[in-house]
Amino acid sequence: MPLYYAALLGLSTTTRLLLDAGADVNAQGGEYGNALQAALVGGHQQVVKMLLNEGADVNAQGGRYSNALQAASVGGHQLVAKTLLDAGANVNAQGGFYGNALQAASVGGHEQVVKMLLEAGANVNAQGGFYGNALQAASVGGHQLVAKTLLDAGANVNAQGGHYGNALQAASAEGHEQVVKMLLDAGANVNAQGGFYGNALQAASVGGHQLVAKTLLDAGANVNAQGGHYGNALQAASAEGHEQVVKMLLDAGANVNAQGGFYGNALQAASVGGHQLVAKTLLDAGANVNAQGGHYGNALQAASVGDHQLVAKTLLDAGANVNAQGGHYGNALQAASVRDHQLVAKTLLDAGANVNAQGGHYGNALQAASAEGHEQVVKMLLEAGANVNAQGGFYGNALQAASLRGHQQVVKMLLNEGADVNAQGGEYGNALQAASVGGHQLVAKTLLDAGANVNAQGGHYGNALQAASVFGHQQVVKTLLDAGAEVNAQGGEYGNALQAASVGGHQQVVKTLLDAGANVNAQGGFYGNALQAASVGGHEQVVKMLLEAGANVNAQGGFYGNALQAASVGGHQLVAKTLLDAGANVNAQGGHYGNALQAASAEGHEQVVKMLLEAGAH
Repeated sequence: MPLYYAALLGLSTTTRLLLDAGADVNAQGGEYGNALQAALVGGHQQVVKMLLNEGADVNAQGGRYSNALQAASVGGHQLVAKTLLDAGANVNAQGGFYGNALQAASVGGHEQVVKMLLEAGANVNAQGGFYGNALQAASVGGHQLVAKTLLDAGANVNAQGGHYGNALQAASAEGHEQVVKMLLDAGANVNAQGGFYGNALQAASVGGHQLVAKTLLDAGANVNAQGGHYGNALQAASAEGHEQVVKMLLDAGANVNAQGGFYGNALQAASVGGHQLVAKTLLDAGANVNAQGGHYGNALQAASVGDHQLVAKTLLDAGANVNAQGGHYGNALQAASVRDHQLVAKTLLDAGANVNAQGGHYGNALQAASAEGHEQVVKMLLEAGANVNAQGGFYGNALQAASLRGHQQVVKMLLNEGADVNAQGGEYGNALQAASVGGHQLVAKTLLDAGANVNAQGGHYGNALQAASVFGHQQVVKTLLDAGAEVNAQGGEYGNALQAASVGGHQQVVKTLLDAGANVNAQGGFYGNALQAASVGGHEQVVKMLLEAGANVNAQGGFYGNALQAASVGGHQLVAKTLLDAGANVNAQGGHYGNALQAASAEGHEQVVKMLLEAGAH
């Protein structure tokens, strides 16, 4: 796109040469859609005129700003915008990030361009774009003169839409006090709902804009209005640690225990951010230290997640229940453990935290610390009496959690404390399968040396060998085979290790398994057999390897019925040819699509369709 880039850089001579050489002036492409819009972004008036003289479509759609007029307006290029309007640009064209040219000019505070667009018939209340309308766009940037111009032109001060919901919330969020006053004087509804922050007061509070918040309260803002990301203004101010705004809201009657929003309540919001003074202010105002709700369940868990030891102590001194259940991590100790917050974890244990409490994503604190490889926290928890074989959580137990992530030292530590190397449960069934999934050879060896059953069944992949095979972990596969893994063991998503390796196209693993005696025609699993698994992924070399090892090219079964249908559905022409050359029945029936021809046709693979027809498909 030489013309596009020449226009973008304002290279008039180069642009002229390219046009004379026959470059398409309306060619589409690039971030800004076409050469005209590219030239406009940089305000290159001479290039713009040149392109227009050569027939550039002034209303062509496309690119970041959708049309040329919006591109000129966002940069405040008044003369260029006038040139476009004179050339017939649609002043109300919709599209692009800002929705229309008027909103684009307004967000940048380009007063003269705004006036020009309005005089040209721009709809002052047009909806669309990121800010919803021009008034909200002007308000978010604090462009007082532009906002006044729009209001004088009939802008609806209470129009809804856009990221901030309305103009008042936009101005409040950014702390533009004079614009806020202007909008209120123009009749803005101080309690209008909508937008990311729910209302203007919450928007002002989250930014710590004390004067704006006072202006809104004086204008009748409901201090306890619900809605928005933070639920209410008090939670918003608390989350960001704005102590003076918090005090102002409380003085105005804010409910210190109001529920809602991402953090559930103001105390939890302050705690997760480590805002100790705000937390004290809220507690002094009667905040319930054990209130439940929100992402972290309670304030203590929130403080623990953020490693805020002083806040945690403040909450405990105020009567926080150290063993309260709920939230993403189940309890405060698990929250501290997963983040490696040793001092907080010790503070909680000293305060009587139950080291074996169950719940949350990781089931218990030991599994949480083990999953992340936090050796010191693991040691601390074990010394405090953590049950090394406790079941539950996503990983089933601590050993499986550590094994999946390859945390060898933690694995050794857990085994030394009596972890059951063959414990069943969790996503991967057992620790050895978990280590195999992650390709952690040293951990796998450690587990095998500790007596792990190499052929244990269960988990997503059925057994450790299949788990290692599906991800192509060659060294782990060899380690497992050397330890006596049954190469033809059945089970799991892919039925057997060979099918698992084949679906991923892992040639070396496939060869290793075949050399170890894998049954090339074993049936089972989602794809029925290894050949179908390799074919669906278009793994030509693996397909050839399997055929050379005696794979039945017409074996039936699996989701696609046979290998040829599997190759056809993916449009893998070379694999389909290899299968046909090996004697695949082109009209074999069965599988999801009925036959190979229907599969290729349904997915629009024209070349495969032709090949199948030439091979006698009907």
